[in-house]
Amino acid sequence: MNKIAGVGALLAMTSVILGAFGAHKLRGVLSVRGLEVFEIGVRYQLIHAVALVLIGLLVEKNARHSAFAGWLMVGGILIFSGSMYLVALAEMTWFGRVAPVGGMMLVASWAVLAKGMFSKH
Repeated sequence: MNKIAGVGALLAMTSVILGAFGAHKLRGVLSVRGLEVFEIGVRYQLIHAVALVLIGLLVEKNARHSAFAGWLMVGGILIFSGSMYLVALAEMTWFGRVAPVGGMMLVASWAVLAKGMFSKH
């Protein structure tokens, strides 16, 4: 296993913890919209964390594209999900303007991964 897969596993673990925290401790504390935003952050974090574990396995096959896609995805998770958590928990709604940067990093990571899958190198 490699660092990308390890980071993916840690991000998956924290998404489960955050999801449980949201379900058990934030209901009734956050507004309905705040809870929805928090859950969006958790969902995207978990989906991309699992993808990171798989990307980590691909690094052996196509190191250049897979590693770049993986680290780009890590950044996207941190920026996108992180901004969702700040918007929901700290009511920093202006921070939601940062979310598209993380979202574009996630899209770019998938594009880089796809390019790597189709390339012959």
